[in-house]
Amino acid sequence: MFTLANPKHFMAASGKILPWLAAVTAVLFAAGLTLALSVPPDYQQGDAVRIMFLHVPAAWVAMMAYGLMALAAAAGLILRQPLADVAVKTAAPLGAVFTALGLITGSLWGRPMWGAFWVWDGRLTSFLLLLFLYLGVMALGNAIEDETRAARAAGILAIVGAVNLPIIHFSVTWWTTLHQGASILKKGGPAIAPVFLWPLAVMALAYTMLFVTLWIVRIRTTILERKAAVLRITGRA
Repeated sequence: MFTLANPKHFMAASGKILPWLAAVTAVLFAAGLTLALSVPPDYQQGDAVRIMFLHVPAAWVAMMAYGLMALAAAAGLILRQPLADVAVKTAAPLGAVFTALGLITGSLWGRPMWGAFWVWDGRLTSFLLLLFLYLGVMALGNAIEDETRAARAAGILAIVGAVNLPIIHFSVTWWTTLHQGASILKKGGPAIAPVFLWPLAVMALAYTMLFVTLWIVRIRTTILERKAAVLRITGRA
C-alpha cells in the first residue's frame, strides 16, 4: 500500500488492472440487472421491491466511500502519504453521486411504501447529512487557493464527519424509524429470501467495483493534470 502511494508506482499498477476492473464491473452489472429484473414481485412490496437493488447498493457504497475517504485523509495528515490528498479530492464527488442516488431511489421506494417521498427519521436525516459532508469536503478543497491548506482543511472535515457513519448504521436501533432493522448481517442469518438476496449481493458488488474503477480513473486523471500543470510552468520558466 505504501508503494502504491507513490504516484509513479500507482500509475504503473493501476494502468494494468484498470481494464480488468472495468470488464468485471460490466459483467457484474449485466448479471445483477438481469437477476433483479427476473425476481418475482414481493408479497408486500410488489414490483416496487426492484428499487431495492438500486437503492441498497448505492447507500452501501456511499458509506463505504466516505470511510475510505476518511482513511485517506488520515493517511495524508498523519503519515504524509503523497497521494492521500488526491484520493480525498477524487472520492468526494463520487461519494456525493452515490449518496444522491441512494436518497433519490429511497424516496421513490418510500412513496408507495410509506405514502411519502420523505420523512425526517434518523436514517434519512443522517444520510442527508452524509451528502452535505461530501459537498463540504468538495467546497473546502476548492475554496482555498493554497493546495496544501485546502487538502488539510478538507481532510480534517472528512475525518470529523466520519462520526456520522455509525449514526447512520445504528439509527434504526437508536431511534423510532420507518426503516427496517438489519436484515442481512444479523444474528441468525439474513432475513431476506435467497431469490432477492443473490441479486442484491451481485448488485452491491457491481456498485462497489464501479466506485473503485471510477476512483482509480479520477486519481489517474488528477495525477496527469498536475504533471501537465508542472510542465506548463517549467516550460514558461
